[in-house]
Amino acid sequence: MARKMRGAALVALGAGIALAVGGCSSSDNGGSDDSTPDASHPVEMTLWTNATTGPGGQFFKDTVKSFETANPGVTIKIQTVQNEDLDGKLQTALNAGDAPDIFLQRGGGKMAAMVDADQLMDITDSISDETKAGVGEGAFKAESIDDKTYAMPVATLPGGFFYSQDLYKAAGITTPPKTLDDLVAANKALKASGVSPIALGGKDAWPAAHWYYWFALRECSEDVLNETAKSLQFDDECWTKAGNDLETFAKGGNFNEGFLSTSAQQGAGSSAGLIANHKAGAELMGAWDPGVIGSLTPDAKPLPDLGFYPFVSVPGGKGDPKAIMGGVDGYSCSKGAPKKACTDFLNYLTTKDVQEAYYKAFNAPPVNKDAQAVVTETYLKDVISAFNDAPYASQWLDTLYGQNVGNALNGAVVNLLAGKGSVEDIIKAVNTSSAKG
Repeated sequence: MARKMRGAALVALGAGIALAVGGCSSSDNGGSDDSTPDASHPVEMTLWTNATTGPGGQFFKDTVKSFETANPGVTIKIQTVQNEDLDGKLQTALNAGDAPDIFLQRGGGKMAAMVDADQLMDITDSISDETKAGVGEGAFKAESIDDKTYAMPVATLPGGFFYSQDLYKAAGITTPPKTLDDLVAANKALKASGVSPIALGGKDAWPAAHWYYWFALRECSEDVLNETAKSLQFDDECWTKAGNDLETFAKGGNFNEGFLSTSAQQGAGSSAGLIANHKAGAELMGAWDPGVIGSLTPDAKPLPDLGFYPFVSVPGGKGDPKAIMGGVDGYSCSKGAPKKACTDFLNYLTTKDVQEAYYKAFNAPPVNKDAQAVVTETYLKDVISAFNDAPYASQWLDTLYGQNVGNALNGAVVNLLAGKGSVEDIIKAVNTSSAKG
């Protein structure tokens, strides 16, 4: 295989989530300066994050402040970037040699491309013993290529349905759907009760594409998913079946009206906002969703009746019905960042107290095993249980396959849902874009 393997395509979950119940010139080993910062040797770094508002934004302000206090001579300037804009702006900055020192890393093919371009610092030897003890091996595998670690994991974010238990109860739905037929029946009941069955932020493309990803996870075998991660060619018929599943599902009126012009996370009218304000029954999303939903409720507090269930089984599919999809959010140091200061901050992000603060701010499962003991929400426990019960997990396909393929895939899925493209066009878009890459 000519390209670098983009981490493990599918991660075995023996070490799953353990719930306790501007660039500088780089040196050969990465980093512009390995000395200890102090008042006479000050270091200034930039941090890019997609936590733009609310408790998440405050978390980074507080974390940076406490790190600076404990590390005199270090200053970190935070720049927030809207999630949908982050990848493009980051790639532009990296290519221009003006990368931030620290930035959100999505992993997969996107990270592999940065490694190929020699844009990331290898942090393998800078991971502290405390961090290794606190964070499971599986999380590090998601941030590694060829046994070298290029990002520090901070949260494991598997996906599934986040739903309003009150709306489901009002519609007469007594148990969460387990099969595709169950889901269709539940959606009909929700629609009859006067709410949108499923909220979808199709305007941002990736939430719509997630539906295709999940159908593919059910239709495609584990072997096919692994082989496709290497070839980047949608040759197996399962990829077409996944598109047919989505096309049929969408034509059934299962999404909110105007879903193609609905954003995912911005404002009360977004898909997350529809859940937060009891206008829709459920949303298919990653485990960051509870925090987004909570920020959009009328009182800006967690939704009291929020629940979670895994993606449903699909009849005839060759994938394991318990397989799960998601990502590991991490933070990387750019190749020219001050090595000691940057990696010290990454280690700091995984400490128990900081991870507990992360969980409280983002309402998402932390990677630190000791910090997971403070998780109390039933829906997050259900997320963790679904993750640990899965025989294997895939990264989000647009992350796994890299930015070129991911963008082509996401755009083709939106065109299908808009009636401007076909299932065949999805296959062609992926195969053509991977050939160019």
